[in-house]
Amino acid sequence: MNSLQAKLLIASRHLLDPNFTHAVVLMVRHDEEGALGLVLNRPSDHTIGEVWTEVLELPSDNPSPIYIGGPCAGQLMALHKDPRCVDLEIADGLYLATQTEYLEALVAQDSTPFRIFSGYSGWAGGQLEDELEVGSWLISDAPELAIFGDTDELWKSISRRVGEDILFGTLGIKAGSHEPELN
Repeated sequence: MNSLQAKLLIASRHLLDPNFTHAVVLMVRHDEEGALGLVLNRPSDHTIGEVWTEVLELPSDNPSPIYIGGPCAGQLMALHKDPRCVDLEIADGLYLATQTEYLEALVAQDSTPFRIFSGYSGWAGGQLEDELEVGSWLISDAPELAIFGDTDELWKSISRRVGEDILFGTLGIKAGSHEPELN
């Protein structure tokens, strides 16, 4: 089994689960026991400031949204790039934090990109492989822009890029532009 840790799963048009319609999921962990990922393009209606004040009873005016990481309930988590606040290194320079003191440190600073998630996407051992086998997901590398950038058109832009890569590969084109007018 090849681990998909640090890869993106892009929901195919054929994936019927409403929790993942047009979802782009960053794989945080993937091994024989199962997989854990975070949906990158599901901002909630709640801000970090609201949650910090309500749940953690700490003052914050951070207007960034809390993201819905998936349908599984869980503690707050952060994807970030600060090597001082690490519970898990997902890829070189990309980290996951779950400890309250790490989350507090990330929210208190403004120099390192981060995103806070409530909930996660989880699969039992073999379940994700079954979904991949039937074509529910496309797989892509995870550029930083996908992780910390604008989420409005993320599914559309990433799925288009993956489709073009598949097409280029099928046609035997080694290098091409994703902009047709440049080919």
